[in-house]
Amino acid sequence: MDDILAGGNLGKVLDLNATIVNREDLSDELTIFRIRPDADLPEGDWFVPGQYMVIGVNNVAQVELGGVQRPMSIASEPACRDYIEFYIRRVARPESNNPLTHHLFPLPEGERVFLRPKPKGHFTVPGTVGADDDRWKIYVSAGTGLAPFVSIVRDDLTQGRSLNKICIIHGASRPGDLGYQSELESLQKEHGLVYIPTVSRPADHPDWSGCHGRAEDRFLKSEIPWLEERMGLDSGSLSPEKAVVLVCGLQGTIGDSIIRLAQLGFVPAEKKIRKKLAIPEELTPSFFFEQYDSDPVIDLENSDLVEELRKNLGLT
Repeated sequence: MDDILAGGNLGKVLDLNATIVNREDLSDELTIFRIRPDADLPEGDWFVPGQYMVIGVNNVAQVELGGVQRPMSIASEPACRDYIEFYIRRVARPESNNPLTHHLFPLPEGERVFLRPKPKGHFTVPGTVGADDDRWKIYVSAGTGLAPFVSIVRDDLTQGRSLNKICIIHGASRPGDLGYQSELESLQKEHGLVYIPTVSRPADHPDWSGCHGRAEDRFLKSEIPWLEERMGLDSGSLSPEKAVVLVCGLQGTIGDSIIRLAQLGFVPAEKKIRKKLAIPEELTPSFFFEQYDSDPVIDLENSDLVEELRKNLGLT
């Protein structure tokens, strides 16, 4: 998502071409937006679950700054014809002086926005491991990084594909920030999805009885046996032969997941990391990620870390 990493596209006043038909406010900072384009959606599977679209709004307070656009992962599935759904957090510390979420969040239902019509992105099952891969899929998300995975499992269900080898790990600060919790719990109960919500500030919510910590903490050595048990795997068997991992979110979740899963042999797909670690081309990737911020996911200039990762991946 190059536009995200650049802090958003600023420019001329946008020709608004879509309407907010519904908004579900989970908190003051977290909302599910359902947006209907003026033009009819294309027939058939018009996007691949996991892709994103660019949303734009105009800065009406500072007209000279024009419109701002940013990519947002699609949470709805291609079969949904009434709207396109996005799971969005208001950015507390924006990287730009014209932040999209600060202009988007005050807009009520019925207000107009801009949608760039063509979905983009390769963070999809066909674009990463391939549609025919039959290993476990572990989808790891922090906050709104859950959106592409919601789209994927919704489409799986519509297309009649089994959810029995899918595990979703979703981390949030508070229980109220666990968007889509009821829907995912239903998929777990009725269709075999493994759903693991985890809260990083449990002390503030003593009634929370689920997992504590961040999403990536499920990959701590002490937590792996529990995760294997939840997935129905034999103890000590979690490996790239059994599973692939897709992570969506911020730098910390991605970086710590890379470091911890390297100990189990999971190989990153990202080109810069592979080059720095001198990963042979024939070593098939089993770890993929989509990043929502611009910080490096791991410090590739840290020679000790590089050597540790190479050692854990069996490259030394």
